[in-house]
Amino acid sequence: MLGKIFHKAPASSNVPPGQSVTERFPVMTYGPTPRVSEATFELRIFGLAEETTLSWEALLALPQTRITRDFHCVTHWSKLGVSWTGVLTTELIRHLAVHPEATHVMLHCYGGYTTNLALEDFLADGCLIAHKLEGQPIPVDHGGPVRAVIPHLYAWKSAKWLSGIEFMRGDRPGFWERNGYHRRGDPFREERYS
Repeated sequence: MLGKIFHKAPASSNVPPGQSVTERFPVMTYGPTPRVSEATFELRIFGLAEETTLSWEALLALPQTRITRDFHCVTHWSKLGVSWTGVLTTELIRHLAVHPEATHVMLHCYGGYTTNLALEDFLADGCLIAHKLEGQPIPVDHGGPVRAVIPHLYAWKSAKWLSGIEFMRGDRPGFWERNGYHRRGDPFREERYS
């Protein structure tokens, strides 16, 4: 059965070490799945930034981008060529008043989940605040209505059900980082655990 779901990546591929490729998109979640409607969605910006809250309409009013990137889970699977639509983090930050001393962000989610990122990782190529997966609204099990997509790091950094972005001076661990996961999570370095 496993051979029908996952398969080894070709030796010439750009799949990180220790990963198997899947055509499916497994759902990995810790805890109950939050149910957030577009009407009640809010993205709070706070910390070392001028505090503001973006509604669903305000998020969609920002310039939108579609990216296609590979998606790597710390549990050893990769899905190649996943298409996401949303606001690039580099575009989002252009519309925010962020204090120059900010070095990190903490992503906060409906349901209480958090994950930390260095500001340079949050603003890396292809990172976005996504609301579409393969051209359709993101299903709730995959983090809809809005999730982060941080494609160069393991998927736990691509926080589902995003509700807030906290800009911080210095780093502090989020949920999985407090529970033994690596602070950064680079899949090509196999930064799975601390």
